[in-house]
Amino acid sequence: MAQRRTDSLVLNFSSIAGKLCKPLGLLAAAGLLAACTTTGGTGSTGSGAFPDRIVAERGGFIPEGIEFDSNNRRLLVGSIADGSVYAIDGNGRLQEVVSDSQLIASVGIEADEVRNRLLVANSNTRIEQGDAMLGVYELDSGAPIAMVDLADAIEDRPADAAHFANDVAVSTHGTAFVTDTRMNIVYRVDNYYNAEVLLDLGRDSGYNLNGIEFHPAGLLLVASPGNGKLLRVPVNNPQNWAEVDLELPMYGGDGLVWASDGGLVATSNNASRVLKYHSDDNWRSARLTGVASFSGQGTTAAAVDDDIYVVQPQFTSQDAPVILRARF
Repeated sequence: MAQRRTDSLVLNFSSIAGKLCKPLGLLAAAGLLAACTTTGGTGSTGSGAFPDRIVAERGGFIPEGIEFDSNNRRLLVGSIADGSVYAIDGNGRLQEVVSDSQLIASVGIEADEVRNRLLVANSNTRIEQGDAMLGVYELDSGAPIAMVDLADAIEDRPADAAHFANDVAVSTHGTAFVTDTRMNIVYRVDNYYNAEVLLDLGRDSGYNLNGIEFHPAGLLLVASPGNGKLLRVPVNNPQNWAEVDLELPMYGGDGLVWASDGGLVATSNNASRVLKYHSDDNWRSARLTGVASFSGQGTTAAAVDDDIYVVQPQFTSQDAPVILRARF
């Protein structure tokens, strides 16, 4: 989840540059210096399924998470304000997909098309200690399947424990993984909806676990926006986790999503940009291969075929959220 701030919403996408064009030496080292030119505008129609810029028909629902449902060819967004999950079309019209009284604040969302499931990181911003749950729903109908109490999986849970279920990923076998940012925990939830703590870095570790993605090699990649790190976690040996050697730190790295070209896309929630990385060594290290910059605060992104769409939630105003197409 991003820290709350407000900014202009004028889009200014760049192919490989944006704000990173300023540190020329770093970009030259990364082989990206020639890309320091700005392109694009707002409101035009892209070549994909959605326009370059989508403005929601209303504000106030705060969609921190966004996902593309490839089965039904629709963009889905969550709501920190009311908990519901909505489909949003290219004209900004909203249709409620999931409504559940147990779903307090839907943060990260993940479509598991193979199993017709929608996984929702469910937190509670109304109480000081927060909460960490995983909501599971039928992808096509929104009907509830399970609500998993993740915090209950912590052995000897501290009396002052505070939670924020932030993001969720799913493995090729259907296992779900959820980050709890305030506890610095990654939970694992099996196909029978039993939860356990996979990795506990501790609240004083200096990390703040946020976006998460699963790699078919049996790895989790987890963003820690406060220190710009990306963690590599083998699911069968989580204590063997390590920091990925990044060519450029992932400061503000919030949501993660796989691009169609195999790149890992991270949305920075404090630097108004989207970073794309590729790896040649199974994510022990990663090189920067693309940057799209914009004005305003983005949190997460969705991959729609070959395109990447970034959501701007409008945390502190009633302005309508905006979804922007990133061009690398």
